Amino acid sequence: MTMTTTTPDLVAVKSRQQKMWASGDFAQIGATLTIVGETICEAADVRPGQQVLDVAAGAGNAAVAAARRFADVTASDYVPDLLERGRERAAAERLPLTFVEADAEALPFADASFDVVLSTYGVMFAPNQEKAASELLRVCKPGGTIGLANWTPEGWLGDVFRTNASHVPPPAGVSSPLLWGTERRLRELFGNDVREMRTTRRHFIFRYRSPEHWLAFWREYYGPTVTTFAALDPDGQAALARDLLAVVAESNRATDGTVAVPAEYLEVVAIRA
Repeated sequence: MTMTTTTPDLVAVKSRQQKMWASGDFAQIGATLTIVGETICEAADVRPGQQVLDVAAGAGNAAVAAARRFADVTASDYVPDLLERGRERAAAERLPLTFVEADAEALPFADASFDVVLSTYGVMFAPNQEKAASELLRVCKPGGTIGLANWTPEGWLGDVFRTNASHVPPPAGVSSPLLWGTERRLRELFGNDVREMRTTRRHFIFRYRSPEHWLAFWREYYGPTVTTFAALDPDGQAALARDLLAVVAESNRATDGTVAVPAEYLEVVAIRA
């Protein structure tokens, strides 16, 4: 018997992903994650006057945090509506950010343009992981810093993604974005192009009024959840809802009816060789 391996059409996958992230309103989700933008800027030691790039920035959590530190900041993303939300945030705080529509796998910036390159739960979703990593390295100056926050496979978001995948399988042959939450994969991606890499496992606490509030919020605003439910018939949607609520119940540490779920992520600080 001859075995064949399916080679994924990464261009098609990326097109579907772009539509997925444009569905719902990720800026609403991102607002709950604001603290991570602040902590990654501290971990990366963002300083005044540095040239900083936030890749797959969404509405700009890390970008806004860097601008608050008086860095010269550019935020890039391939979803125009999210960049517009970032512009609104920057205008509200009177922060001089630059917003550029850009694909994380083909950044429109010259080599060695930035002192610091950041991404919080963003670049990890690029379908071509090698190309995305090479772009982070390319635009970072020698001796510059790459700072990332990536969900881990073992963490709660891993449970959520696996639950979604049990109802609507992901494209065949595409590497899991959760691999960016493992030091082994990061060392494969960055190789000898970084001279130092520090990783720290941290937790973000998801807080919602109730498990049902979390589910309703994500069904309305979080692109992967929106599209997974949209792919199912009513019975399938009901089954997925039950399974997702079970995932919340298993990890919820709140005892008052609200949600307080610790979600592990890997904080990464790498120094460009």
